[in-house]
Amino acid sequence: MFKKILIANRGEIALRVQRACREMGIKAVMVYSEADREAKYVKLADEAVCIGPAASGQSYLSMPAIISAAEVTDAEAIHPGYGFLSENADFAERVEKSGFVFIGPTPESIRIMGDKVSAKQAMIRAGVPCVPGSEGALPDDPATIKRIAKAVGYPVIIKAAGGGGGRGMRVVHTEAALIHAVQTTKAEAGAAFGNPEVYMEKFLQNPRHIEIQILADTHRNAVYLFERDCSMQRRHQKVIEEAPAPGIPRRLIERIGERCAAACKKIGYRGAGTFEFLYENGEFYFIEMNTRVQVEHPVTEAITGIDIVRTQIAVAAGEKLPFTQRQIELRGHAIECRINAEDPYKFTPSPGRVTTWHMPGGPGVRVDSHVYANYTVPPNYDSMIGKIIVHGDTREQALARMRTALAETAIEGIKSNVPLHRELMVDANFEAGGTNIHYLESWLEQRDR
Repeated sequence: MFKKILIANRGEIALRVQRACREMGIKAVMVYSEADREAKYVKLADEAVCIGPAASGQSYLSMPAIISAAEVTDAEAIHPGYGFLSENADFAERVEKSGFVFIGPTPESIRIMGDKVSAKQAMIRAGVPCVPGSEGALPDDPATIKRIAKAVGYPVIIKAAGGGGGRGMRVVHTEAALIHAVQTTKAEAGAAFGNPEVYMEKFLQNPRHIEIQILADTHRNAVYLFERDCSMQRRHQKVIEEAPAPGIPRRLIERIGERCAAACKKIGYRGAGTFEFLYENGEFYFIEMNTRVQVEHPVTEAITGIDIVRTQIAVAAGEKLPFTQRQIELRGHAIECRINAEDPYKFTPSPGRVTTWHMPGGPGVRVDSHVYANYTVPPNYDSMIGKIIVHGDTREQALARMRTALAETAIEGIKSNVPLHRELMVDANFEAGGTNIHYLESWLEQRDR
């Protein structure tokens, strides 16, 4: 096992990984930007290294700064968390070439799964169902593009091969708008991701967003840890996640989970990963794979009792998975609310000093956050400042616990989206379960009228 790990991230995930290291008797080195000097995890670190100014391009995205910090502190491995460089194959390669272990998949796996065209092709070969669409990147010939769209059937969605986070996508309803949409998306993709390739898929009208969490080791073992429902989204950004997904038959989950685990073995995947699917009319359609730990991993930890971050570290150190598929049991229901420093009605970011920070407690309640009273939320990064996770024997109990937890939560000095979550937890359609990916945005439109 490693003696020292460098954590190349910030915020709640940096603290989460630090806690796992502590539990395992591993020293944690924290890197931080000048804006994060007062962060809780920096104060709690065994060692901390400032890697640059507030701008992430000069700090958390600076590969030389992170690798230099690992060298000067004699760290043996680097945990990338999520976001920033976590899915950057070049970073993973540089980490390993510099003599450190990258706590994640191989650079080759990240490359295959990071490009949505090659990921889709790999999944088709592995027998994982995909959304009907082009077999690869769209050609330049307009007649061929029109022929593909006609075969797929309108509406279609044009997606950037190197895209993510809801960017680089355009829905097309008619042939007249098709070629312009393809050309515009290509130009945007080239500018935003350095890769102008785009592909086409059937646009599903009212799907749910379902994820399958997997873990794989270097000894050709792979398991799935059931599913998460992440359909409550705004602008393709998740707001609420839960596990398991309400109303989906277990046999369907088992079938798709087994295929995901088999695909991991086929591509030689290692570590934690998530297969993302659209689910409509009883069918799953693969859309992409996240080759890292997810923000919403705690709901899976709650329903399985498995520490995903700890397992990531153990697998990276060469250990076998400590459980088989048969030993993984589904226990109860979990819900996660992402707490953001933003106006709950306008969604504008609200950085600044937190004057009051009171988080909930009680049976089945977990809070993952790096924030404390008098902490200043910097304006330089994502607005998420924490997550409230609840677990109950049933979904009804989990909902009741989340309502109680949100009622206890007090954040002052900045605005937060807690009032939004309080409203959603008593929404009749969300209570019933099974809302689709468009539900929250239409709910917000009606609320704002």
